[in-house]
Amino acid sequence: MNKILVLYKSKYGATKKYAQLLKDALPCDVFPIDGYDFRDLGQYDFLILAGGIYASGISCMKYVRKNVQALRHKPGAIFAVGASPFEPEAFEAVKNRNLRDLPLKFPLFYGRGMYDESQMSLKDRTLCKLLRKSLSKKDPSSFEPWMKAFFEAEGKSCDWVDRTYLEPLIAYLKTCYGPYSS
Repeated sequence: MNKILVLYKSKYGATKKYAQLLKDALPCDVFPIDGYDFRDLGQYDFLILAGGIYASGISCMKYVRKNVQALRHKPGAIFAVGASPFEPEAFEAVKNRNLRDLPLKFPLFYGRGMYDESQMSLKDRTLCKLLRKSLSKKDPSSFEPWMKAFFEAEGKSCDWVDRTYLEPLIAYLKTCYGPYSS
């Protein structure tokens, strides 16, 4: 039986792809987080909780906060998936917003995901159009990395999911969970 559990929340598929890559790389069980019975955590020794980043919130965090008592005595990590290239300041902002008051000591890792407006809900496409309109008033030379990436992805189907984004998480797992072997 696997002793590592991966729970994920995926809206457009990138986080699910990372969960599958973890399953290919580790002896783990993988389930969507919504609907998971957190009373079943007892059989696992290490948890990986993954979710997409939307407006700097990580989608799995609602479930983490709701089940903090069940998670409290388990080692684990959180893997956040976003469409922007990794940028330390933005990562710290996401970390502060999502983990600041969390009574768990789970480190946060990042993987770049996907961007495809043709797959988005009407609400998300509308928000992207409004954001693009707002940003287009700025001088492009003042753009932050995520802004540049946002404009570069316009009208394209982009998939940046890559196993190399999981390497820091897997290295962390190796250091804190001895029974793991690759």
